[in-house]
Formats: sequence, structure tokens, C-alpha cells
Amino acid sequence: MSRSTPRAGFRLGIYVFKDAEIVDYAAPYGVFSVARRLDPALDAFLIADALRPVQTQAGMTVLPNYSFADAPAMDAFLIPGGFGTRQEMYNGRLHSYIHSLPSQCLLTSVCTGSWIYGQMGLLDGLPATNRKEPDRLEASGAGLVPIDRLAQIASKAQISRARVVDAGRIITAGGIASGMEMGFYLLERAGYDQSFIEDVARIMEYADAYALYRSDRHIIDQS
Repeated sequence: MSRSTPRAGFRLGIYVFKDAEIVDYAAPYGVFSVARRLDPALDAFLIADALRPVQTQAGMTVLPNYSFADAPAMDAFLIPGGFGTRQEMYNGRLHSYIHSLPSQCLLTSVCTGSWIYGQMGLLDGLPATNRKEPDRLEASGAGLVPIDRLAQIASKAQISRARVVDAGRIITAGGIASGMEMGFYLLERAGYDQSFIEDVARIMEYADAYALYRSDRHIIDQS
């Protein structure tokens, strides 16, 4: 994909499911929402297994724009993390949907969303990341930090601690707030130049954080 000429009408589809983490899916959606002020051709929308309300983390309920059956056209598909990924790893309908996506559609994730790609074997031989900071339960030793759990799920993957990992078609982001960086990075993969992306970050009053995290990437050279 050219990174110098924006792809007209780049569309980001974000999967929502029971107990998806709010910031994981809302942050990249928010980046695209602000970017649309500068280029209305950009689009982001929610996809679910069925076209009915979905209760995500902490009881926040959202209404998806599309179901799997609608098969909306998109340039990137994003799976957020959250407690629900523990069930989604074994959701055969989701796995079938992912396999049905065209090869040019990027497969992306935030936080424990990468567990799903790992469970499907899609991360074999590729670098990938996940949340690195433990919550209180994980810190107590009663559970694994998600990045360590990823190493178990995807034993053939190359575990990276970078905030954003671009393995070509599959792009993974680390912990919850890294959904912001995923949003900005997808604008870059869509072909937008740095001045455009920096303007989006400025409008969001996120310019300093964007500058800080921009170098925290692990990218496989595709040339």
C-alpha cells in the first residue's frame, strides 16, 4: 500500500462484543471522527455478530452499524480487547468472518484483541503485542499479564513490547490507551502524511503524546 497517497474513502470497521473494553474501541473511532473534519471521505463504524445492542465493558451499550451478514466493505478490521475476548477466542462465527475478509483488508487489534488472532494461528512467525501493565489481580499473581498470556496462546509468535506492531497485514497495539496510537497509525497506513496526522493530534490536544509515542513502534519492512 502506498503511504504517500491517501486511499480514497478509507473505512475502518470496529468489532464490538459483550464486555469489549470501551477505550479500546472508542479511541481509534475518536481519532477517525476528528480526522473526518479534515477529510470527510474517511469512515469508521461498528460491526457486531448481529444487528442488536451490544453491552460492552461497565455496562456501556452501543448499537452496531452492521452485522456480519451485512458484509460491509472496509480497509481495516479492528478487534478491541476486554474481558469478552476470553469468549471471543472461541467464537467460530467471528473466526469465519475474519477468514472471509479480502486479503487487502488489514487485521488490527488493541490490547487483548490480539489473543483472537493468536488463537486462530494468524500470528505464527509474526511479531505482536498486548497490554504490558498488570491490573491488581494480575499483579497479585492470580492471573497473567495479557502480553504473557499472548505468549502462551500464540507460542509461535514473536512477542514485542512496542506500543504498535506492524507485521504487514496484521497490526497490533498494546494496552488500553494505545488505541489512540492505533488510530493515528492507521491514518499513516491509509497514506496520510505526517502534517495531516499531526494536525489531527493537535485538534485533539494530543500532540505531545503523539510525538512521544510515534517512535514506539515495531514495523516489519515490507519493501
